[in-house]
Amino acid sequence: MNRAKPRALIRITAAAASVAILAAVNSRDARADDSASLLKAMTDYTAAQKSITATFDSDVEVITPDLQKIQFASSGQLRMARPDKLRVKRTGGYADVDLVYDGKLVSLYGNNAKAYVQTEAPGTIDQLVDAIQAKTGAAMPGTDLLLTNSFDVLTSDVIEGRHIGQGVVDGVECEHLAFRGHDTDWQIWIQTGAQPIPRKYVITSKTIAGAPQYTLRIKDWKTDPIADADAFAFKPPEGAMKVGLDSDVMIEFDEVPAGTTAGAKK
Repeated sequence: MNRAKPRALIRITAAAASVAILAAVNSRDARADDSASLLKAMTDYTAAQKSITATFDSDVEVITPDLQKIQFASSGQLRMARPDKLRVKRTGGYADVDLVYDGKLVSLYGNNAKAYVQTEAPGTIDQLVDAIQAKTGAAMPGTDLLLTNSFDVLTSDVIEGRHIGQGVVDGVECEHLAFRGHDTDWQIWIQTGAQPIPRKYVITSKTIAGAPQYTLRIKDWKTDPIADADAFAFKPPEGAMKVGLDSDVMIEFDEVPAGTTAGAKK
């Protein structure tokens, strides 16, 4: 009788441990499923907005040949009116650029180079982004958050998603999600409440030694109609020259300076 009690206790303890482990697994799985629903809520909300204005800060990391990690910072402003109006201005240590799209023409002006590129691109913002990526190979990180099919684009390479928990970005409470892909991992912080807007976005490149990251912080998000009639009209500054996409001056448009980091000049 005395020997039976410890065995019963062992069985009860083991059963309790199994229940606890199962609950933890179920909670983890529920949280993983939750990441998709939270991301979908964000992309549905942003896609439904006819007008968006915001400011942003971005950091891009570069790994040098001797495996030193260098970070380049820039800031900018975004104006967008669906389906076919976009303006993005970005200023950093090596680039001062203004991209303007009016639904027919896309113009890219580099203030440092005092030059601009302009080409016909009738269509929508989604089509413009696809065309730029196809023709130039530019990754354009962050634009995938603005597309009408943003959820499909963001999750196209996802093999695992997790809802990490809560976080605070620039004083705003957010849901913190993390996703894994074959070549990149990425995280996103989404504002809680009735306006699930993206506040922070981090992309990690896994196929490059040192795993460099791209970080985007979004602020001053507004969805009021854009009243400025010239918001999406490009007017070349006096003295600016028009160049082709293959011009050497195009390197001035890049956020990262050309050549080795050590030899780059501002």
